[in-house]
Amino acid sequence: MDTRLLRTFTTLARTGSFTAAAAELHLAQSTVTVQIRALEKDLRVRLFDRLPSGAVLTDTGARLLERAQHVLDAEDRLHHEAHSAAPVAGSVTIGASESLCAYRLPLAVAALSRSLPAVEIHMRAVGTAPEAAEQLRSGRIDVSLLLESRTGIPHVETEVIGHEPLALLAAPGHPCEPDELGELDELGELGELGELNEQAFFLLEEGCSYSDDFARQLLAAPGEPPRITRFGSIEAVRSCVEAGLGLTLLPVVSVADDLASGRLRTLRNFPDVPILMLRHRSRWTSPATQTVMARLRRLAAEGWTDGSC
Repeated sequence: MDTRLLRTFTTLARTGSFTAAAAELHLAQSTVTVQIRALEKDLRVRLFDRLPSGAVLTDTGARLLERAQHVLDAEDRLHHEAHSAAPVAGSVTIGASESLCAYRLPLAVAALSRSLPAVEIHMRAVGTAPEAAEQLRSGRIDVSLLLESRTGIPHVETEVIGHEPLALLAAPGHPCEPDELGELDELGELGELGELNEQAFFLLEEGCSYSDDFARQLLAAPGEPPRITRFGSIEAVRSCVEAGLGLTLLPVVSVADDLASGRLRTLRNFPDVPILMLRHRSRWTSPATQTVMARLRRLAAEGWTDGSC
């Protein structure tokens, strides 16, 4: 089997678009179409449903995707062994949560690109640990960075490479005051809620572990439960809180400008949330990915301040 067809298959599965796959592979769109049809003919199955919104894997295509990625991993490993003395090169896709994608990775990726000119680095947003695990398994991403207190996902290797401070936040004019809040023990568990059960909260969507933990604590407290609204983006949460509609718990890095300008204020600092680096145990980690992972470890350990990478 021509592995070029498998590479086109995995690229189309990742991008969901014949146009995007063609651009990434530096091929004509018609060539991508011909190659996918050739692979479907060879395997005697339909791999994609062609919809107006793009190319969507069939159940069979989704089942074969991981197998195809294993073949391509083996091919990449063979090429690496044949040219082991060559400079580090290749493509690495980093999946990361919104706050890391927006506030940590851009400068880090720019520094990595300068120091590793033969490595093409891409960023991809992932929302939750299960989503990251699925994209690692399918080869859509090579490594993932998440702000999570835990994962516990089989076949995924997890490593703590740093920490991000969390803070309970409000608008300057919001009536809630720090001395009205309940106690917070060293593990981050709320004691007496104080005035918190009278507040409205805007938190990130379910699957964000530190938001889930905080919501669980709020809802488990005695008395009338507070009003909790979950959003899929930091921007939506921040806008509601800046308007004085309620409180939120967010990484400090995501609101640094708002705190400096006075648009938000800190009611209480919470224990830091770990930055987790995830990789799939059964997939080969290319030298380019290993190098990027090592540089990310160093950047996180140094507080993301080393621009030289």
